[in-house]
Amino acid sequence: MRYRGYHLPAAAIIMGLAACSPSGETAPTEDGDASVAEIANLPGASVNAAIQAETEHLEWLEEVEGEKALAFATGMNQRSLSHLTRDARYDDLYNSALEVLQSTDRIAYVGVRDGELWNFWQDAENVKGLWRKTTVESYASDDPEWDVVLDLDALGRAENRNWVWRGASCLAPAYRRCILTLSDGGSDAAVRREFDLHSRSFVEGGFEIAETKGATAWIDEDTLLIGTALDAAEVTTSGYPFVIKRWSRGTPIESAEVVLTGAQDNVGVWPARFEQADGTAYMMAAQAETFFESVYWLLPDGAEGEPVRMPLPRKSSPSSLFGDQLVFSIEEDWTPVEGGETYAQGSVLSFSMAEFVQTGELPTIDVVFVPNARQSTGGLAANADRLLMVINDNVVGGLEAFTHGENGWVSESVETPANSAVSIVTADDRSNLAYINVEGFLTPETLYRLTDGLELEAAKSAPSWFEAEGLVVEQRQAKSTDGAMIPYFIVRAEDAKGPQPTLLYAYGGFQVSLTPSYSGARGRLWLEQGGQFVLANIRGGGEFGPAWHQAGLRTNRQKIYDDLIAVAEDLIADSMTSPDRLAVQGGSNGGLLTGVMYTQRPDLWGAVISQVPLLDMLRFHMLLAGASWQDEYGFPDENADERAFLRQISPFHNVQTGVTYPPMFLLTSTKDDRVHPGHARKLAWLLNEMEQEVLYYENMEGGHSAAANLQESARRQALEYTFLMQELMDAAG
Repeated sequence: MRYRGYHLPAAAIIMGLAACSPSGETAPTEDGDASVAEIANLPGASVNAAIQAETEHLEWLEEVEGEKALAFATGMNQRSLSHLTRDARYDDLYNSALEVLQSTDRIAYVGVRDGELWNFWQDAENVKGLWRKTTVESYASDDPEWDVVLDLDALGRAENRNWVWRGASCLAPAYRRCILTLSDGGSDAAVRREFDLHSRSFVEGGFEIAETKGATAWIDEDTLLIGTALDAAEVTTSGYPFVIKRWSRGTPIESAEVVLTGAQDNVGVWPARFEQADGTAYMMAAQAETFFESVYWLLPDGAEGEPVRMPLPRKSSPSSLFGDQLVFSIEEDWTPVEGGETYAQGSVLSFSMAEFVQTGELPTIDVVFVPNARQSTGGLAANADRLLMVINDNVVGGLEAFTHGENGWVSESVETPANSAVSIVTADDRSNLAYINVEGFLTPETLYRLTDGLELEAAKSAPSWFEAEGLVVEQRQAKSTDGAMIPYFIVRAEDAKGPQPTLLYAYGGFQVSLTPSYSGARGRLWLEQGGQFVLANIRGGGEFGPAWHQAGLRTNRQKIYDDLIAVAEDLIADSMTSPDRLAVQGGSNGGLLTGVMYTQRPDLWGAVISQVPLLDMLRFHMLLAGASWQDEYGFPDENADERAFLRQISPFHNVQTGVTYPPMFLLTSTKDDRVHPGHARKLAWLLNEMEQEVLYYENMEGGHSAAANLQESARRQALEYTFLMQELMDAAG
């Protein structure tokens, strides 16, 4: 065991804390401590069986800031950091990653407000960041003149808070008043404060909401729609608000008037403002009854009137207003009128909001776009002239520009670089301004301005951070157990011979699409060191539309895991790599994916990295936002079949004695209030007690990204790549 020299006696730390108070006086033993000690002191061969039967004895690891839990995390951190940072390569990897992340040559991506371009920027001097703006003309120059509106580092020092930027919502068309969202340490729960762009200061006596999960939307300069989780009676089991209120300036938040009430078993209810270019605005709300099913409401602007349910299917996503056309996508086949036309899942549709408001009935539906079986939409945005849509075809990006008239929607194709990922950065619905980003595995990001003639005109280019000459990108397919063909990309040296150290990355959930992307850190820290990178487009994602995602829901989830196993086996069969040179990595839902790979096929991997993971699938719905994901994973307390399946795949419950597992690196964050750090803590504790090779790093700040600043991001990446080099390059010889 290469880590045994740094073995952390978890039970000793736990019991030591239980027996000692902060003052050093003897403290009474808690009822559960004896049981924890009994489990911890069992022979290794019996540890997991006992924990599976008595998992409640590890619930102390779910106390996010509990003294014993933090002591365990601190001890594991010390062991992991000692093991990895003393590696002679670590400092070079850290400095190399930090240079990329803090580079002033990287593209300053922007959003548009009132014809000005806004950007949030972090670098070596501005660790927390600058909120700043410039003109379109200045942005087009090589050295734009930035006007700093808010210095988050200075604000944090003045207020003695660890502020992390979470965005701004500004009231159109004047864009003078904004609600800034600031997180203390990086959690999803955040403070919301009114800010005046003219005076560049927080509004004295203005709108301010204490730390909470939720959202706001402007009705007018003196009125907000708010959804907060401040009142426990108005919070869903997932931790989000289910009540929307109208809050008037100058009144206490407690007196805000209820506008819409959902239900406690909903995921949450959120307000939104949809505005046309002519200033016509509609206040709306999304009542998410499950993670994938919502009821949409048109809300009254003032005190009079009642919410009106909108004629949208439950599995749909309103995205934009183009003129008065509400544009939305559907994630299920939809027949809005009995006996009428059926619209296929994945389609993008629209109808007239003005007509709906006038009649209260479903207006005529216009079809914007219908994808084929290997296509999906990757993003929508409208400028004054066109509705822009990214269309991914076999995971390669393209761009279409749509206009709407008496005969419905008409599109024109925009020529984009081949074999690249395309994304819409921003578009201004009051002008023809739009910026498009294009990148590939070996091609740094280029930001283009879309011209009136529908041509992409290069505006900004990111530097090349690694030597790409001699590297090639291939798209391949692997056959899964049910015959489905699973595409994947491999980035490798063209002249590579024999099995190479390979990092396989995947996600496989929540209809999230993975597309080719340029990463300077990955190129420097891995590809230049002789490593290969593989991106797998397994089911559960959205690469081929809703059906690709829905194929792996709940008890069908094994298909997702079989897909990734098929990709790994395909790489090995083609001698691209070998089990001792192959690692798998994923985060969040991808952390669950890698945990399942660890337990189901330990023979396939030389190393496993699991970031901010879900790992205890019998308790995930009880922890933080976990209840909101039951529509994806299953309902363990309501459906016996789904509980049995979750028990079958749950990584925490399926580590077996007598099995040789690959080295695992678990990473999480104390401040992650989305995926509970208890998941990673419990598996780390279990593997440690079973004397398996496990490293664990818990960032005490950082939220679900596990990093609150660029230095911490560089540290995390350096730790991960050091681990990969040790296990795939050194260990494999």
